[in-house]
Amino acid sequence: MASPAFPPAKDGFSDPSPSSIPEALKPSYTSAFSPLTSVYSRFSQWRKSLDLPNPGTVENLQKEVKSTHLTNFMFDGGRADLTKSLSMNPAFQVTHSFTLGSQVSTPSYNFGAVFANNDVFLQGSVDHEGNVSARMNQGWAEHSITKIQTQLSSQAGHSMIQLEHDYQGQDYSLNAKAVNPWPADLTGIYIGSYFQSVTKNLALGVETLYQRPTPDMSEVTTSYLAKLTSDDKNWIATAQVQPSGILQATYWQKLHEKVEVAADLQVMAAPQRRDAIATLGAKYDLRMATFRAQLDSTGKVSALLEQRFAPTFAFLVSGEIDHFKNAAKVGVGVMIESSNLTPEEMGMPPQQ
Repeated sequence: MASPAFPPAKDGFSDPSPSSIPEALKPSYTSAFSPLTSVYSRFSQWRKSLDLPNPGTVENLQKEVKSTHLTNFMFDGGRADLTKSLSMNPAFQVTHSFTLGSQVSTPSYNFGAVFANNDVFLQGSVDHEGNVSARMNQGWAEHSITKIQTQLSSQAGHSMIQLEHDYQGQDYSLNAKAVNPWPADLTGIYIGSYFQSVTKNLALGVETLYQRPTPDMSEVTTSYLAKLTSDDKNWIATAQVQPSGILQATYWQKLHEKVEVAADLQVMAAPQRRDAIATLGAKYDLRMATFRAQLDSTGKVSALLEQRFAPTFAFLVSGEIDHFKNAAKVGVGVMIESSNLTPEEMGMPPQQ
């Protein structure tokens, strides 16, 4: 079907069709934005010429300190983790975890499973009380990841869902997070952060938390972040400050290929409460063992030894003494891994 044409010219008037308008008189919709485009292009080229590194994410600001200290590894009572690998590519494994005799928690059993390939990471677990937790990471590109975390509990107020997206640029990181969001009245917890490398050693950032538990109640909190890294990456210092009077400063240093030390200082100078806690820790990586020791200003001295007798068997011993409260805790655990895969499938060199 032929497209409709404009009527022929009459009384000396020219053809009003767009094809008859000279090219020089046609409106250019991009010309109005060309100055902004040129400025942005120059700024991008100048920014790229600085060759600034990616500062990492705000979530991993104290990653090295947490890996050195005992906070995420300490346990008491008895513990056993039995892991079986069913596949290596894609990775798929199941875990049975048992705990008993703890002074801070009741005996429990947990079954977990992990599936991972180049783009997707799935992790789920269920305990003996029926509480279910799950995580999913979806990688859309090399530096763009969407994360979903959920927990279903029989106890009121313990169920939650968390939606998160993480994007890492050449010299910056962006993160947006929503915890228990409800689109109808916008209740929930919303967190946004931006982390930017200023120089090759210094990165500055900001993190804002918006809480809206009910439609008529809301609160906004902002934190300011700083990270200083040495040229050889052998030491890292971080600081996180809130205007309400909360400060957290950390320092991590690699003294040797197998020795790391870390310090953490938390200060609260709010009108209602004034307090401070300092923590010192060290980690030693031996040929078949890892030893961690920690001391803090509250009078607690703790240590953890993970001795690996074989690649698939590890024995753990932990202990903590609280001098101010005259109390002590001891933990013993084992970690056993089994697999039906051949050494070649597990990525190990074949036995001669």
